[in-house]
Amino acid sequence: MNEKKNNVCNFIIFGIKGDLSKRKILPSLYYLEKKNNIHDNTCIIGISRSNWDKINYINMIKKSLNIFLKEKINKKIWIKFISRFKFCNLNVYYSNNFIKLKKILNFKNRISINYCAMPSNTIPAICKGLGKEKINKKSSFIVIEKPIGSSLKTYNYINNKILKYFNESQIYRIDHYLGKETIINLLAFRFSNILFLKNWSNQIIDSIQITVSEEIGIEGRIEYFNKTGQIKDMIQNHLLQILTIITMEVPIKLNINSIKEEKIKIINSLRRFNFNNINKNVVLGQYTNNNINGVNIPSYLEEIGLNKNSNTETFVSIRADIDNLRWAGVPFYLRSGKRLKKKLSEIVIYFKTLPINLFNKFNKKIPQNKLIIRLQPNEGIEIKILNKLIGLNYKYELKLTKLNFNFYKKNNNEYKTDAYEFLISELMKGDKSFFVSYNELEESWKWVDSIVNSCNIVKKKPILYKSGTWGPEESDILLKKDGRKWNK
Repeated sequence: MNEKKNNVCNFIIFGIKGDLSKRKILPSLYYLEKKNNIHDNTCIIGISRSNWDKINYINMIKKSLNIFLKEKINKKIWIKFISRFKFCNLNVYYSNNFIKLKKILNFKNRISINYCAMPSNTIPAICKGLGKEKINKKSSFIVIEKPIGSSLKTYNYINNKILKYFNESQIYRIDHYLGKETIINLLAFRFSNILFLKNWSNQIIDSIQITVSEEIGIEGRIEYFNKTGQIKDMIQNHLLQILTIITMEVPIKLNINSIKEEKIKIINSLRRFNFNNINKNVVLGQYTNNNINGVNIPSYLEEIGLNKNSNTETFVSIRADIDNLRWAGVPFYLRSGKRLKKKLSEIVIYFKTLPINLFNKFNKKIPQNKLIIRLQPNEGIEIKILNKLIGLNYKYELKLTKLNFNFYKKNNNEYKTDAYEFLISELMKGDKSFFVSYNELEESWKWVDSIVNSCNIVKKKPILYKSGTWGPEESDILLKKDGRKWNK
């Protein structure tokens, strides 16, 4: 099958000076340029309310690439890349200003991608401005970063405002985890291997852990994060996406609609939280200062420097349950936090122990088989199975043996395609397969609201934990009371 080619685009970045643009969007566009994956006639338009000239913007882009690229800027690529750029100074809250943008754009035989690299509360204003100047043509898309809103109510409000100016087919809701190689491969891994297809249920699986941890703090996102917290920032986003993909039923077809139908069924089957079960199944945390390798790491309260009484959680661990025939009785442990011991994203699937231990003379307890799916770092799959120790003296003494598969060969300099690079390429093709649907997000917010609202009802506060650890001890107790422990 021939791969669909990228279209000629007006690639419009609202918030060109923002952290997301600098860290992710601009480097990804540069790498696509390097791979000749951007159409020659594509134009990139940077939008900001700053009163800057072109030189200021170009210097900012070059500085950002020098920081966030994984290689030195190639002069030849840079010249072609920066020649695509145009810049427009406008305040999105003044819809009359959008006439400036319209004068820059060329609509002939091209699509327009309006990428909102700004907080979701600015999106209604952006849509209004685009609509006023009729920049919301059928060939125009609007791209929105999750989380959208801060609750089901605010999500529906924002979504309804967007729908006044764009059809559902024009709306791309982006969760960059859906562009990760390991996540994309999960569908192939699960549904093309009969070994796992037939053993993927509560009959064989004991429990599943999902961890997405960060070493860094809030990194300049003070205002956003202090209003949002870890549950809305990470659980509603990335961890729910991972959970639905590893637990969904086999779709009727391998297409966008069939896959999303199955994912929504999982979200609908997630047991809701209330004031009776919230304390038992959810742990909140907030990092404090610590000295790590001679470096003093500030606490969250020191880092925000605003509200010294902030109860915003920087860590959350949850026991979730899926109430359907396939997964009834299997606990799902979700964990995410900032200033933790290491940067890590992984899924750990624990299989049940054998009902009879034939090797009990030599092994009092047989460890569980484990399947570890690494999303970062070192993307790949690791299987831990039991094997006899080699040698005359060991007979049937067993040990866990690791079978390791890396998506990328070790110690070579091959560039790993970034999730944003992949998703931006899909945007340019006009392909919605790896983006999130309206109703999927709606159901996600219902479940997340049940956590947040229940925490508010019982006045649940975060437990302090030292930076550089795996969070509060209560997170370990959450599993310990079930006779389990976090994968180390």
